[in-house]
Amino acid sequence: MRISDDIMQPGLWRRFLSGALPVAVAAAALCMSLTTAPAHADVYGYIDADGMAHVSTEKLDDRYQLFMRGDATFDSNKIAKGIPGVDVKQNMSSPLMKLMLQHPNLKKYETMLDQSAKEFSVEPALLKAIMAAESGFNPTAVSPKGAIGLMQIMPETAERYGVQGDRRKTIQQKLTDPKINIRLAARYLRDLQALFPKRLELAIASYNAGERAVQKYNNQIPPYPETRNYVQLVAQFYRLYQPGGSAANNAGNAGDNAEKPRRIEIILPGRRSMPPPTSIE
Repeated sequence: MRISDDIMQPGLWRRFLSGALPVAVAAAALCMSLTTAPAHADVYGYIDADGMAHVSTEKLDDRYQLFMRGDATFDSNKIAKGIPGVDVKQNMSSPLMKLMLQHPNLKKYETMLDQSAKEFSVEPALLKAIMAAESGFNPTAVSPKGAIGLMQIMPETAERYGVQGDRRKTIQQKLTDPKINIRLAARYLRDLQALFPKRLELAIASYNAGERAVQKYNNQIPPYPETRNYVQLVAQFYRLYQPGGSAANNAGNAGDNAEKPRRIEIILPGRRSMPPPTSIE
C-alpha cells in the first residue's frame, strides 16, 4: 500500500470506523478492460546466483523468463473459475514457481492470514496475492515512501484505523508486527471492496494508487503504468493462491523440501510515473 489515500469522501471514513457502512461480499470478479496501453498480464522472473528472486510484469532483460502467462482482460461472467484468462500451469516445476507457492513465510503467517480474512470477509488468496506483490513476503520491508511490512501499510493509514504510538513502540514499529500489519490490510481491503462493490480490480488499484485516483478516472483503473502492472500482478497471484486451483493442485509436485527464506524483488515498470500521495482533507 504505497499511497495513503484512504476513504476520502466526506463522512465516509467515520461510517467505516463506526461499522455503519455495509461490508460487500468478498467474492467479486475482475472485469477490467485496459484500453490506454497494451497489456498481456504475463509475469517474468528469475532467481540469481545469490538466491534472490526477481519478478516483473515485463521481460526486463534476458535473465527474466516467463513463468506465468495470462490475459489482461477478465470476464466477470466466469467468476466461478476464479480469475479467467490466467494460466498458472506454466512452469509449475520452475524454482521460481516453487518459491512463490512454498515460500516459508506463506506457511508461517497462514493462520494470521486466515483469521484476518475470516474477520473481514476477504479472501485469503487476495491477502496472499497482495502480500506477494507488495513485499515479497518480507515482514521488515520498508518502501521509499515509508510503507511498512508484509502488506506495505503507510503509518498514516494505520493511524486512521486506530493504531497509535506509545512509550513502548511507535506506529512504525507496530507495523512491523505481522499480525497488526495483516489485520490492517484485510480491514482496508474490506473497506475498498465496500467502496467499489463487485469491482475487485478497483479495490486492488486503490490499494496501490488510492481511492481518489480511481474516482478521478470515473471508477476505472487509473492510467498509471505502475498501477496497471500492479493490478495485473495481483490478479495473477490471486489466481495462483486460489484453493483448489491448478496451482494448488500442483503445489505438491513442486517439491516437499522447505525453501530457505529468500528475498523477492518485485519490479513494477512505470513506478516513476505515479503521482505523489495526496493529502487527507
